[in-house]
Amino acid sequence: MNTKKSLIIILLLAIAVAGYSQKLVKIWDSGPVLKTPESTLYDANRGVIYVSNVNEKPWEKDHNGYISVLKPDGTMKTAEWVDGMSGPKGMGILDGKLYVADIDGLVEIDITKGAIVKRYPAEGVSSLNDVDVGDDGVVFVSDSNTGKIFALKDGKFSLWLDGKEMGGINGLFVDGDKLYVGSNSLYAVDLKTKKILEYQPDCGGIDGLAKDNDGNFVFSNWPGRIFYLNGGQKTKMLDTEKQKINSADISFAKPLNLLLVPTFFDNRVIAYQIK
Repeated sequence: MNTKKSLIIILLLAIAVAGYSQKLVKIWDSGPVLKTPESTLYDANRGVIYVSNVNEKPWEKDHNGYISVLKPDGTMKTAEWVDGMSGPKGMGILDGKLYVADIDGLVEIDITKGAIVKRYPAEGVSSLNDVDVGDDGVVFVSDSNTGKIFALKDGKFSLWLDGKEMGGINGLFVDGDKLYVGSNSLYAVDLKTKKILEYQPDCGGIDGLAKDNDGNFVFSNWPGRIFYLNGGQKTKMLDTEKQKINSADISFAKPLNLLLVPTFFDNRVIAYQIK
């Protein structure tokens, strides 16, 4: 191989590596003003960030969980906006309502009223976890212990898929005609046929699952790791496990171009840009 060809190959490899060298740049830190924050969600219509606070015990029916509201710069707007939950986790917005997974049921909050207006119990479950909303208005909720996915459609909350073959599922993300489900692998479920395909193996236990402004997946592992997924290539952008700073149910606020990371027992939300 001649020198010129060698230089071209090296240059192409360098460009390829650079394309997969995403990193996180911290923009703001809310400070330890929250109580075991599990999930974040940006409300673009109102310009605020909702944070679900488990308040210490994530799977206990202690009725001390609540939702906080942060401003886009991470400062507190309302510390305890809506309470009356036990272990509030994943959230989704539909038609002026905030839907929150709460251990064994789905909670519906009227955003204008700032109050719980309805509860949808799920029989035989005790670990409802993440929430996402489809383009057709269906609210999907994962149950981590059973591998089941529930759906709220036309006012009825019922079992949508028994996906126990996917393992301990958590993060959900609806995109087009697919529901992406996070476990030790990332799965794609066809919304019409419910056929399950493994989309990306070896993901280490996905907690939060989102897409950035470039349409690429970002996912978290609860112990403190955050990965970027581009064309099947995983890039680890954060690892705070040794510092005992968790990365729970992340979300991506597209209008702000910010990745929002709740740190669970560290009691913060940290916002990053992906560079």
